[in-house]
Amino acid sequence: MRLPAVLAPRRHNPLRRRADVLRSWLLPATGVLIAVAAPAAGWTAADAVATAAAHQITTRHGVPAVLVRDPPVRIGTGPTEGAGGPVHATVRWTLPDGTRHTGEAAVPPALRAGDRTTVWLDGHGALLRDPVTPGEAAAGSIAAGTVAGCGTVLLLVGAERCGAALLDRRCLDRWEREWAAADGHLGHPAP
Repeated sequence: MRLPAVLAPRRHNPLRRRADVLRSWLLPATGVLIAVAAPAAGWTAADAVATAAAHQITTRHGVPAVLVRDPPVRIGTGPTEGAGGPVHATVRWTLPDGTRHTGEAAVPPALRAGDRTTVWLDGHGALLRDPVTPGEAAAGSIAAGTVAGCGTVLLLVGAERCGAALLDRRCLDRWEREWAAADGHLGHPAP
């Protein structure tokens, strides 16, 4: 597109109205906002998820535990098959101060009573779920950044469309009033 065609709505014109000027700047302004805000929102969301995952990894520590009883059998798998994701089972672990604790933890379905596993605790010794792996943290970070960036684009495009519709409606209302005044001035009866 040539520069004169881009600048045409912004040039001085006796028929140009303020709403026309605003309407002509709305799309370029939205484009600039999208170019700046969408990557910023995506980067911020991805960084927040990555920081939360890193904090989770550093604040949890694993301790050895023993399964107290067999985990429940998943529907569609036999008792000896290890298919499927983790199941919840009762485990027992001992803290460094010698106190024994029992609780429910996610364990591989192939484990049986008496087998050893690792459970994750916070700084106070409370049982937590397993921390995310680096691959899960990266995938979550990418997903959050993508969703935040795309959401920002959709929000800005929606705001631009609403602004354009409001400006168009304002112009149409003004034209309607001016046509009604001109008809009355020329002696035509009002409908």
